[in-house]
Amino acid sequence: MDNYNGRSPTVRKVNSPQVKKLSTQSSDPAIMSFHQGPNNVNSYSLQTTSTTSNGVRETGLIDKLQHSYGFINCCDREARLFFHFSEYNGNLDTMKTGDAVEFQMSYDRRTGKPIAIAVVKVDQSMISTETVNGEKCNGIIVQEAKPTKAKNGTVQNGQDTMGRVTYEHSGECFFLPYTVDDICDSLIKLKAGDHVHFTIATDKRTGQVRARQLDLVESPTNKKQQGVVCSMKESFGFIERSDVVREIFFHYSEFNGNINDLILGDDVDFCVQNRNGKEVAIEVSRLPEGTVIFEDVSVNRIKGKVLKELKNPNNRRLSDPLGGRLIYETPKGTMEVPYGDKDQVGEYTLMQGDFVEFNVATDRRDKLQRATNISLLEETFQKVGEQRESGLVASLKEGYGFIQCVDRDVRMFFHYSELLDPTHVIKVQDDMEFTVIQDPSSPNRHIAIRIKPLIKGSVSLLTIHPQKYIGTVEKEPSTHKTQSKSKDSENGSIVYDYDGAIQKIYYSSKDVLDAKNSPRYGDKVEFSIAEQKRNGVKVAIDVRVVLRNITGRCQGFIATLKDNYGFIENAEHDKEVFFHYSSYDGDIGELELGDEVEYVLARKSSKLSAENIYKLNKGTVAPVEIQRELGQLQGRIIRPMRIVNPDQDEYSGLVQVGEELNNEAICYPYGITSLADKRDFLQKGDLVKFQVAAVKDCGKLRAVNIAASRKYIRATVDSVKGQFGFINYEVEDGKKLFFHMTEVHDGAGITPGNEVEFVVVQNQRNGKYSACSLRKITESRRPERLISRLKSMSDESAPRIVVIRQPKGPDDTSKGFCMPRPIWKAPT
Repeated sequence: MDNYNGRSPTVRKVNSPQVKKLSTQSSDPAIMSFHQGPNNVNSYSLQTTSTTSNGVRETGLIDKLQHSYGFINCCDREARLFFHFSEYNGNLDTMKTGDAVEFQMSYDRRTGKPIAIAVVKVDQSMISTETVNGEKCNGIIVQEAKPTKAKNGTVQNGQDTMGRVTYEHSGECFFLPYTVDDICDSLIKLKAGDHVHFTIATDKRTGQVRARQLDLVESPTNKKQQGVVCSMKESFGFIERSDVVREIFFHYSEFNGNINDLILGDDVDFCVQNRNGKEVAIEVSRLPEGTVIFEDVSVNRIKGKVLKELKNPNNRRLSDPLGGRLIYETPKGTMEVPYGDKDQVGEYTLMQGDFVEFNVATDRRDKLQRATNISLLEETFQKVGEQRESGLVASLKEGYGFIQCVDRDVRMFFHYSELLDPTHVIKVQDDMEFTVIQDPSSPNRHIAIRIKPLIKGSVSLLTIHPQKYIGTVEKEPSTHKTQSKSKDSENGSIVYDYDGAIQKIYYSSKDVLDAKNSPRYGDKVEFSIAEQKRNGVKVAIDVRVVLRNITGRCQGFIATLKDNYGFIENAEHDKEVFFHYSSYDGDIGELELGDEVEYVLARKSSKLSAENIYKLNKGTVAPVEIQRELGQLQGRIIRPMRIVNPDQDEYSGLVQVGEELNNEAICYPYGITSLADKRDFLQKGDLVKFQVAAVKDCGKLRAVNIAASRKYIRATVDSVKGQFGFINYEVEDGKKLFFHMTEVHDGAGITPGNEVEFVVVQNQRNGKYSACSLRKITESRRPERLISRLKSMSDESAPRIVVIRQPKGPDDTSKGFCMPRPIWKAPT
């Protein structure tokens, strides 16, 4: 028992004077000499706790230690004795469970129970609780020993941690226990079925026998097996064995190496161990690829026929891995052989009745035969009468694509796995032959299967007519994709005469023979007509330029510049044409209003646009001669330019001579080049002054150097937001005046606080007001709060300074102030 029933000696203090007096009254001379020795520092009075000892010294092992006492297991007899720390002759700090000690047995005088006294630590090798028979015995491990676990400071030697070894003696079979510590080589892990050598040890106290000093002789489980990893989960997997048709479980902790390097299909070897009645794989190691062979494949190719196809190979049942059947003829008659989803060369669809070619594979484990390397024969399509269609690959995605059918006005979906040749690299516009079936997963859709590549050019979606036609390009193909779903908006168009009637036909950029010399708007072209087989629509192909449009090169003036586009006023000043900044050949930042340019008209949408724009020297386009004899005239704008009022049909504006409205007054047209300030925003009713000029080429009179006679307003800039801003000037209640950066003269930088000069105009379409013709006056002005403060500081009593003579600068002919100053005379 761990609890000592007698009164604990710890209630007395060892160093008390009473204990020291009683310690000399011991009746045993041997005890007296021990306690009074020079090395005994923890003496304890036997007179107070025990009777006389027998004087025999025994050996034992410390079994348990508490705060001030412990217990000793005797080595030579089955006994467990209490001892107090005061009876230990040594350093208490180094004492631990399992230490070998020598002691005497005595009795507690109050309870009469045996106790250990005069405890001394001795060499561990001097003590043994067992007698070992030196003869080696042969045995077999029947139960594997488990490592002991420390619990509450003691070593647990329960029966659950012990192993069992069986051996035969005198015709009888014995089972002996052993622990992990009894194995000679600590690196060896003994398993059930291992043959071992061992010695028999007998406990001196109880007479129980056990196995000691176990050595491995032979391990049948160490025989390596081979297999292929067929399944992997989170912490375990399965191996398909090469010795039997069965899978075996293995845990990732049994893999010799980094488990992240192991993948499905790897060849491995392993040992088999029986755990809880089931076989598991241990000591799993990876082998070089191709080491494990399950079957022998015949060299000869055999022709056969599909008797039963795999219904759903992607979701096949594990109970029927070989669900397909093939039949073939042999000298002994018709033979049937199974096949699985992995036995096909490719993943395309096989159907019942297909003619195929294959090899026969024989499993080494159970001699089962199956068909493998199955490929579809070309004769299937002729003998079965399968309806095949053709088309061109229209688009490709990741794992699937679409084919433009020749005979159907649809694009047919297909998957890469349906290619009869899985090594073929498919590309857009490849010629293909295929079979169309109803999609099993979607009843309303058809898909293409059993796809076979054809020779380039063998498939054509068009029926080409041999005749050649001449026409005029009405619209060029668009160079960029539009948001319109209609393909006609992206294609170009040609008008031509067919049987006395004007016809229109579309063409695309790929239908032009010479891409570097593509036709432009108005060019005469030669072309052929092709008819689409799927819908009968006619298109122009093999388009080439016959005669260039010599009038296609035009000249004009820059009339409008926006964020990324603008408008050009033609040389006749009566039309405008749109252009994109990408069509200008040069730095768009250097282009200004009124600049003379040369361009080509093109029709890529419903309206004409300018392409290939080049800047010209000033005075190249339609020069004019001012009629100076007429002088400078006063007038009024009776019609603005279409830039100001987009709702009007006429492009050019009209200015009337005279400030009063008069229907009989002379009017002159004007355009962007007529404005003295190209950024001036002239509206109907504005008073102007101008001159009259004649165009040299045709003699037509035009208004030029038009300048508005109106009041300019000054205000400060409130805010700037990118390409627009607001001015601290209210035309409408509570709204600050809007302006655009393109209205600022000389490209001056405008920031909040700048003082600017501008004109207020009203948009003719929406009625909103904005500022135009902005000129920067000052960087910033004195804040209003300071101006008002200075005004309020006027003091009538303070002296005032009045300028009576303005300062005069130097004269215009001499340098400096060289003229003598006149003598000032006081006024009388």
